[in-house]
Amino acid sequence: MVLKLHGSPLSTCTKRVATVLIEKKVPFELIEVNLSAGEHKTPEYLKKQPFGQVPYIDDDGFILYESRAIARYIAAKYADQGTKLIPTDLKANALFEQAASVELSNFDPSASKAVFENVFKKKRGLTPDPAVFKQHIETLSAKLDAYDVILSKQKYLAGDEITLADLFHLPYGALLSVAGTNVLETKPNVKRWFDDIASRPSWLSVKDGIKSTA
Repeated sequence: MVLKLHGSPLSTCTKRVATVLIEKKVPFELIEVNLSAGEHKTPEYLKKQPFGQVPYIDDDGFILYESRAIARYIAAKYADQGTKLIPTDLKANALFEQAASVELSNFDPSASKAVFENVFKKKRGLTPDPAVFKQHIETLSAKLDAYDVILSKQKYLAGDEITLADLFHLPYGALLSVAGTNVLETKPNVKRWFDDIASRPSWLSVKDGIKSTA
């Protein structure tokens, strides 16, 4: 049975999952959830995803939500095909988990809020607050100083091989320039790293909208 990805073609978190599915060469069917119509808040949808968010997957009856959890599941289930995205060596895996925690704690909070302020607010007809946006970018820039140090010593966040931790940055990282900031380009090692991951065919195939591959 083909894996079903329930989400929105333009959703950041749905893109995170689709990128990993493509990296792992796992065919999937996109079941589009109409967010503007509130489909993600219907009783039927909430039975699968009780928080009313996208995405979730249906893998032959196995339901899983939260994009990073889904990515780990896919990478583990299909460990022997596509790009290896989770190290199996004990210490390498610990460094991967460290890098994944860095993304969740030090990148996503400021990046996602900055993108919300200057991108998603406009799409919803709301007025962005320049002061709030500036604060989020300043916070992110300070965090990226540490990224630049890490990436001066290795190619990717967990070492010299790409992992899920790197890919997790793509959806919001790619929208920072749309939001009106070049913060990723102000740190040379960060720029080199992000240009690398953002040029991967998996991301290029979903960045403008997800399509089923099955």
